[in-house]
Amino acid sequence: MAEADKTGLKVLVADDTDTDRMILESIVKKEGHRVIGARDGLEAVEAYERERPDIVLLDALMPKLDGFGAARQIKALAGEELVPIIFLTSLTDTESLVQCLDAGGDDFLSKPYNRFILQAKIKAFYRMREMHATMLTQRDQIVLHNEHLLQEQTVAKQVFDNIAHTGCLDASNVKHYLSPLAVFNGDVLVAAVSPSGSMMVLLGDFTGHGLPAAIGAMPLATTFYGMAHKGFSLTDILREINQKLKNILPVGVFCCATMVDINFRTRRLKVWNGGLPDCFLRRSASGTVEPIRSTHLPLGVLSNKDFKDDCKHFELNLDDRLYMWSDGIHEARNQAGEMFGEERLEAVFADNVQADQLFEDILNHVQSFVGEGEKDDDLSLVEVRVDTPENIQSKGVDVNYVVDRGLLEWNLDFEVEQTSFRYLDPLPVLLNILMEVPGLRQHSGSLYTILSELYSNALEHGVLGLDSAMKETPEGFGEYYKLRTQRLEELKQGFVGFRFYLATSPTGGRLTVQVRDSGPGFDHDAKMANDHTLEGYSGRGIPLIKTMCESVKYLGNGNEVEVVFVWDNDDDR
Repeated sequence: MAEADKTGLKVLVADDTDTDRMILESIVKKEGHRVIGARDGLEAVEAYERERPDIVLLDALMPKLDGFGAARQIKALAGEELVPIIFLTSLTDTESLVQCLDAGGDDFLSKPYNRFILQAKIKAFYRMREMHATMLTQRDQIVLHNEHLLQEQTVAKQVFDNIAHTGCLDASNVKHYLSPLAVFNGDVLVAAVSPSGSMMVLLGDFTGHGLPAAIGAMPLATTFYGMAHKGFSLTDILREINQKLKNILPVGVFCCATMVDINFRTRRLKVWNGGLPDCFLRRSASGTVEPIRSTHLPLGVLSNKDFKDDCKHFELNLDDRLYMWSDGIHEARNQAGEMFGEERLEAVFADNVQADQLFEDILNHVQSFVGEGEKDDDLSLVEVRVDTPENIQSKGVDVNYVVDRGLLEWNLDFEVEQTSFRYLDPLPVLLNILMEVPGLRQHSGSLYTILSELYSNALEHGVLGLDSAMKETPEGFGEYYKLRTQRLEELKQGFVGFRFYLATSPTGGRLTVQVRDSGPGFDHDAKMANDHTLEGYSGRGIPLIKTMCESVKYLGNGNEVEVVFVWDNDDDR
């Protein structure tokens, strides 16, 4: 109202009685407002259309067009704009006053006019007009922001759809349904067939919807497809996704997820569930249902050091079916506010008599329960049926070709010269290469120990000629490393070489590591039989490696050692 006090308002005064109109105009002008006069309803409508006043004072009974008709036309001309109309009337019966309000009037002022009441009404209705104008402005801003947000979500969805393609979700043994609450789904579903022929499926449910979900869904999808197609294990993929989400997502934003690895050749199922509702494994022979409960925290919550990747394992039979869903299924609400819940879901499984219709039965029951009510969350449901590889059809993946592809093999030579011994640690370089091998990442600790022991032995005993017996006492241990530093500085020639032979198969792989040095060697037959021990300060390296490797043997005159490390992709960790 302060702005109105400074500049004044435009007030339309319409009254066919000159005396009454002049009195009103005088009162309004004394309040500092500009007055627009009219002598009948038609003039009032024309004046409004021409001047667009802020407030209208309108006599109810006028010639040509009465105040009721004029009020209706003025309101129509105003549209969404709030134009307060105060009826000027000598009528006092209830029916006439109601007629004033029904015609579009906001209030009425009885004759004779009270200056103070008129002043208060003008101020009150101007405040209301300002509030209405502010509301319309904010509404328009909200509309623009919403359109902008929808556009951003649409772009994000297009980008995500290009990244998180359907993979093998079109496979003949897979059914899936995603019903988003917003343009961009808070739920994410990705699936791929690994080089070993296993089908990997990940169903995730991010906190929130729209762009917050897109922020996490995109790195999840790129990591999943990038690693799955290279043959990395389920646990490797989960750890990488968890680390990325932990690094990029703000506190409070995470992804509840279930990831499965189904090997149709061996008919084995591996499941990791972090925060999503129980999965159901329906057995084809008995029709019984085995729940697979969540035993882990969601992705993006824990650091990789604390992250747990242990999985549950199941033997499968033909036509067994695995069902996964987001909490939107359990928490779907009807118009009365009741949730669908786990009991109703279990009843759908119990009542089903035709396995091929179970997926549709679940969706129909949930949708029928919700009815036409507004959804509270995204709804996602996945069914994967166990079948033989040759019967699984997919546009993007030939499962039979992948399964029968056989071994992948390569070898690598790497040599450290004497000029680099003091400055280069070859282990991070070599481990980085080995960690790109599917299945080996989960054995990084063991591989580091093996390579570290082999390199230390080759450098210290082979090249530098140090005697491990010096480390049998604490004092000798310190002297040993003092002498090691001195000999490294004086070293003029020498080398340590690595050779790796790798062969992988659908079930695992074999890594052969040969390490040779420029030293004179030793009597390895006697040493292996007598001196190596797991106790004391020295001699523990080779026995420790023996516990990790399939075989350990020395070659030549003892300056070359060969170890064989074997792993199985289905090993429990």
